[in-house]
Amino acid sequence: MIRLLIISDFTESFTHKFVAGVVDYSRRREPWIIRRMPPEYKERIGIPGVIRVAKEWEVDAVFGQFEPTDEIGLFAENGIIAVAQDYKQRFATIPNVTGDYLGTGRMAARFFIDRGFRNFGFFGFKDVCWSDERCEGFRREVEKAGFGASFYSYNLQDIKAVWSYQRYRVREWLDAIPKPIAIMACDDNQGDNLLQACLAAGIRVPEEVSVIGVDNDETLCNLGSTTPLSSIQVDIEEGGYRTAQLIERLVADPSAPAEDIVLRPVKIVGRMSTASFATDDRQILKAILFIHQNVRKKISVADVTAAAALSRRLLERRFKEVTGKTLYEYITDLKLKEFAERLQDTDDQVIEIALSMGENDTKSISRRFKQIYGCTPIQWRARARNQKRT
Repeated sequence: MIRLLIISDFTESFTHKFVAGVVDYSRRREPWIIRRMPPEYKERIGIPGVIRVAKEWEVDAVFGQFEPTDEIGLFAENGIIAVAQDYKQRFATIPNVTGDYLGTGRMAARFFIDRGFRNFGFFGFKDVCWSDERCEGFRREVEKAGFGASFYSYNLQDIKAVWSYQRYRVREWLDAIPKPIAIMACDDNQGDNLLQACLAAGIRVPEEVSVIGVDNDETLCNLGSTTPLSSIQVDIEEGGYRTAQLIERLVADPSAPAEDIVLRPVKIVGRMSTASFATDDRQILKAILFIHQNVRKKISVADVTAAAALSRRLLERRFKEVTGKTLYEYITDLKLKEFAERLQDTDDQVIEIALSMGENDTKSISRRFKQIYGCTPIQWRARARNQKRT
């Protein structure tokens, strides 16, 4: 039986998802004993204190947030396996749980570029590898598309102040940057801070500022006082599972190869903070917002036409100029994307999902689904789950 000490912030979604992956792996082998320690307590007692606690609990391995100045070599000296969460930087002497941060930044940039944006921003922390590299990936993709001169970054905040932000400084930055603008936040916490700053400054989201975060923290992304935050889902739980595999291997043989665990971006979970395209056409923006706000209802082209207060012919022409799709195509694509995500993320029956989205004809939505995704809804759900660990 392996005893694992986790030093991480258990108020964050990342830690919950990561631990779920560890627990999933241990249940397939034998139950592990998992102990928790807040990072603040680790800072108070130092690594020597952590070693004392670990020995008292007969811990085999420690996973945690470590500072660059922490004496992590003490773990190996005391026969304890250590794996780092790259809280600020990666370590050269122990394995890290890190991520494809450049790829995550590129994914966000491509998403915004496809929506016609020509101004781009990044809202992150200073001197933190995962924020810096997400910014770099985002910036490189923007430059590749020819918009490098319209890139604006804000990375003045220290990660120690994760739950707050410099209100007046951020307000000055938001006032100065051109709009409409697409901004990637380094994570969902900063994404929420940015949405709150826009709300306080009277800046309209997503019409003037479109925002995407990272990690898909359901709580942060759906705070009731702000526009729901779009986010990039990362395979955090899978990372926890692979970290548990690594720890088991190193406990059995401390000299075994100890590679980094790299978390990958999976998909963009779209919410209202990105329900926009870069256009000055206010009526088209109104039409797009109406569609996103009512995606779980039965809506028609006529409903959108009425919301935008334009003739159908005029709306169709201007809508396609902005989005590249007809109204019917846009509504159908968005509904089917929502349908697919709920198939993957819930155990609800196909008919239950269809009815909750205002679709009374299950055969019709299943037929449209197969045309787009190349399989039936049931097959889609099975494939999505088969891609997970077996």
